Amino acid sequence: METTVELDEEFPDDHVWDPYLRNCPCRGVLDLIANKWTALVIGALAERPYRFGELRRKVEGISQKVLTQNLRNLERDGLITRTVYPTTPPSVEYGLTELGAGLGPHLVALDNWSRDNFPSVRRSRLAFDERANAPLAPVNL
Repeated sequence: METTVELDEEFPDDHVWDPYLRNCPCRGVLDLIANKWTALVIGALAERPYRFGELRRKVEGISQKVLTQNLRNLERDGLITRTVYPTTPPSVEYGLTELGAGLGPHLVALDNWSRDNFPSVRRSRLAFDERANAPLAPVNL
């Protein structure tokens, strides 16, 4: 808790942050939200709250370890809530906080952009790879 108090005293709410500066603490937030797994988890939770297993099935390809790490980081930064229900065995549900819900539309916009522009990106990749694999023309000196 002392670190939080010191940070709050050192950086008031109206402090101007600049993630382009190497030592800016807000760069860690950018790192978190730019992570592909974070984007997918927040996108899924924007639909509705999920239990851990449901979320793991929804976000195909994520390992249990990586999902756990991401959920902890998101909870730490106040983007998601973790609710434990007193059942046997205990049931845990994850949902977006107001802060996380505010991030959701930005990540959905990135999702939409990637879907809408994937054909163009794919064509660019194929053209690049074709040029990169083309034999070099002889140079006459």
